[in-house]
Amino acid sequence: MKLDPFYLIVDSARWIERLVPLGVRLVQLRIKDRSEDDIRRQIRVAKAVCAAHHCQLIVNDYWRPAIEEGCDFVHLGQEDLAEADLAAIRAAGLRLGVSTHDEAELETALAAEPDYVALGPIYPTILKEMKWAPQGLERLSAWRARLDRLPLVAIGGLNPDRIEGVFAHGADSAAVVTDITRNADPEGRTKEWIGKTEAWR
Repeated sequence: MKLDPFYLIVDSARWIERLVPLGVRLVQLRIKDRSEDDIRRQIRVAKAVCAAHHCQLIVNDYWRPAIEEGCDFVHLGQEDLAEADLAAIRAAGLRLGVSTHDEAELETALAAEPDYVALGPIYPTILKEMKWAPQGLERLSAWRARLDRLPLVAIGGLNPDRIEGVFAHGADSAAVVTDITRNADPEGRTKEWIGKTEAWR
């Protein structure tokens, strides 16, 4: 499996409606603390937008609604991975991405036979409080050696100036959240990311 090198992560279908039409090919819908009805509604909207623009949608955490709404990709953190029904996810034909932050989590992730592994934070991040120190580019290289051909996603503190470094150290895809959603010009920044990652497509 090949991931697009630009991996956008947003917290609402509204962001997907706004940014995916610009040329985004890979997006994760990462919703927190919403009702199940709202989550389902947003998944439906996001799925329709992504289908219209040939963009791969990945649903974060909510694997049951993802199955029931006919999605084809979920991403799980370690806590959600421990509680998820992996057999049901596979039986539904969903592909799986898993977050990792240290060696133990990598082993747990690999045991789940994921379709990609994410490592982070590579750099300091303002998205959420982390108990892990920044991993750095050398850890990215070490993960690359461990994963063989399995796609590797770098996340955490990334911006366009850091794109070349993460790809040079083995990442297949660079995930971004706040560098776009907290930018004064999200559309312009999205286009910059697309342009900067074009060479790796």
